[in-house]
Amino acid sequence: MTQNTEAFRCEDIHVAIEGKDVVKGVSLSIKSGEIHALMGPNGSGKSTLANALMGHPSYELTAGRIFVAGEDVTDMEPHERSRRGMFLAFQYPVAVPGVTVANFLRSALKARASDEAEMRGFRKSLLAEFESLSIDPVFATRYVNDGFSGGEKKRLEVLQMAMLKPKIALLDETDSGLDIDALQVVSTGINRTVAQNAGVLLVTHYQRILNFVKPHFVHVFMGGRIVRSGGPELAAALEEKGYEWIAEEVAQGAGAA
Repeated sequence: MTQNTEAFRCEDIHVAIEGKDVVKGVSLSIKSGEIHALMGPNGSGKSTLANALMGHPSYELTAGRIFVAGEDVTDMEPHERSRRGMFLAFQYPVAVPGVTVANFLRSALKARASDEAEMRGFRKSLLAEFESLSIDPVFATRYVNDGFSGGEKKRLEVLQMAMLKPKIALLDETDSGLDIDALQVVSTGINRTVAQNAGVLLVTHYQRILNFVKPHFVHVFMGGRIVRSGGPELAAALEEKGYEWIAEEVAQGAGAA
């Protein structure tokens, strides 16, 4: 993909959890090389949207379509969406005892690779990513997220993203619980992915990570909808004034309508 081509698009997405509508009509287009920040208060449905876009079975897509590089992936299983170039970094990555990081990544890449030739440089590529992300290579021999700190889990998510080289990366609160050192490592990984022409949807509560990962667009998510979109200045305004002023404006607009 080249920059300015469409990496991802969703149209009028509605999502329900146990029969309750949580996401209520979201449309969004992300070009390759673009960073979109999705910000909003707790309980607004941001994580639900990210998981549903990836096809998580706990989230029911009741309406809407999802496209990756122009291809409709709406009816595909999560692993098929991954093969088409989607990636989801979890807010709470799970542990996989007994499976080493190296074997996990090798299996993930093999599932995506079109032939064995793509796997020949696996070890060299993995070591290069460890170095570029300032991650101790001993991680390769540890079991996936087993006994990892919060920061280590998030670094591993970014390492997976670096190895898989997605077309669109959905990052669900990747910055939560990180100290400044881990935040810088994670941000470096995100910026390198964008430099390789991936599109990024970065779900976050806070402006802090946006000091390191500069978004092209910022969207405010409330009540299951995008209620305001703008540039980086919108994130700065949210940091200064919180979300209440936007909630009031939305309520006033609804009243006027």
